[in-house]
Amino acid sequence: MPSPDRAAVLYDADCGFCRWSLAKLLAWDRRGRLRPLALQDPEAARLLGDMDEQRRMSSWHLIREDGSRTSGGTALAPLLELLPGGRAPAAALKRFPGSLERGYRWVADHRGLLGKPITRAAVERAEARIAERNA
Repeated sequence: MPSPDRAAVLYDADCGFCRWSLAKLLAWDRRGRLRPLALQDPEAARLLGDMDEQRRMSSWHLIREDGSRTSGGTALAPLLELLPGGRAPAAALKRFPGSLERGYRWVADHRGLLGKPITRAAVERAEARIAERNA
């Protein structure tokens, strides 16, 4: 039976900032509720089959095992609910969905710039954490 307490996090594997950010979430996820899945993986295309490629690749997505799906800024609160200590921040974020989506769009549009200070070694550690979770 699918569990609403587990979810796949679909991310852009070609984006160093995205991999680094995901690894930070995986480190927080001590209960192992998150499963990283690259948007470039065929399983992602199957799970997001009703979306065209541009829409799929323009955002990250959270898909719970029960099939519920959220994307972009609106996915942050449901993601936080899965993490230890994340319920209170999630409740606060749910009060500002428009601001959250605009904030996410800004980050997504500037991820190249935001990723510049992240060292190659940090990205490699992130890749190792993602691979470890998928093992």
